[in-house]
Amino acid sequence: MQIHVVLPGQSLFGIAQAYNTTVNDLVEANEIPNPNRLVVGQTLVIPIIGSFYWVQPGDSLWTIGQKFGVSYQQLAEINRIPLIRPLQVGTRLYIPPTPKTMREFNGYIEPRGTVTPTLENYAREAAPYLTYLAPFSYEVLRDGNLREPPLNQFPQIAAMNRNVLMMVITNKEDDQFSDELGKVILNDIQVQEKLLNNIVATAKKQGFRDIHFDFEYLRPEDRQAYNNFLRKAKARFAKEGWLLSTALAPKTSADQKGKWYEAHDYRAHGEIVDFVVIMTYEWGYSGGPPMAVSPIGPVRKVLEYAVTEIPSQKIFMGQNLYGYDWTLPYKEGNVAKAVSPQQAIQLAAQNNVPIQYDFRSEAPFFDYTDENGNNHRVWFEDARSIQAKFNLIKELNLRGMSYWKLGLSFPQNWLLIQENFIVQKN
Repeated sequence: MQIHVVLPGQSLFGIAQAYNTTVNDLVEANEIPNPNRLVVGQTLVIPIIGSFYWVQPGDSLWTIGQKFGVSYQQLAEINRIPLIRPLQVGTRLYIPPTPKTMREFNGYIEPRGTVTPTLENYAREAAPYLTYLAPFSYEVLRDGNLREPPLNQFPQIAAMNRNVLMMVITNKEDDQFSDELGKVILNDIQVQEKLLNNIVATAKKQGFRDIHFDFEYLRPEDRQAYNNFLRKAKARFAKEGWLLSTALAPKTSADQKGKWYEAHDYRAHGEIVDFVVIMTYEWGYSGGPPMAVSPIGPVRKVLEYAVTEIPSQKIFMGQNLYGYDWTLPYKEGNVAKAVSPQQAIQLAAQNNVPIQYDFRSEAPFFDYTDENGNNHRVWFEDARSIQAKFNLIKELNLRGMSYWKLGLSFPQNWLLIQENFIVQKN
């Protein structure tokens, strides 16, 4: 497959001709929301085997081969180019596909009150590309009981697609993570025993095979208590043959301050649990100033620290499937609107503005003015930003990627999973 960035004056017909494919194939693969009004800077994933590259000034077969992980001799042979002939700028070269590696993928899905048919359809569409399907969430009560989320057809969808059904358990009260609830869970032995009994009974009933603790905003003094609780849970669930996993805040050092960070002991979790999901997103968030949701620099910094504490094959990179639309100028207290990548493209098309790309953040953005004269900035995800994250997964040899959350349309993501990896099915 190839990632193509739309240039001024280009049409789907011309792009399809350039890559020896059809307009219909481009529209279907990308679920293009604006086929008759492409946006400059919009990305398209071209559904072809391998890719094409146009020679740039200073290129040689050797440098191009290094860029794509192909030997210069193979490039010359495939493209029928003599090894000793200089390359002409603008020459189109065919780049053969490189071998794929196996990775795991998780998708959280969050029903809010009820499971709508639309949300179930999103789960069905994503499940073929997932290893784990994670309904969010079972909320722990102060007496050790569980408040269950609606599951509807999620267990059946997981079974049909060979997904491990993940039981996500949170310390949430009134829709907020609670340090006081965390204190009760982690320090009251009777509550713990009741909770573990309830988890086992529920997991057996629903078919969960991974138990996933997403305990956040814990008191710093509960760090060791959380580690001890996980050891107890691991011993209990191992008897059932289940996996144990945790969600971790994005830290860059062991002693990072703040209630979101201090109780999350990377080294201990790496020793105790089967894998972790590191929540490498929300640098740009709904209540903050406009910026990329998961800029590559901060993401890399977190993960490079993580692999010094946790085996890389136990680490999932967290990835957002959404962006935000901020009203400018940003004022504290204002809340940005969440948008899917498809909605972002539609906004750019409707307002006739180009999509720009911040190569430092590896993220697309654009500005527009609404019908009331308000200025906006939108940061979102596209094929380039996701490919940058996939490259980082390969570089750091991570276990895979975990998505927060299913329900926002981003078809290019699933295309690029197929291009880069073989999805592990358990």
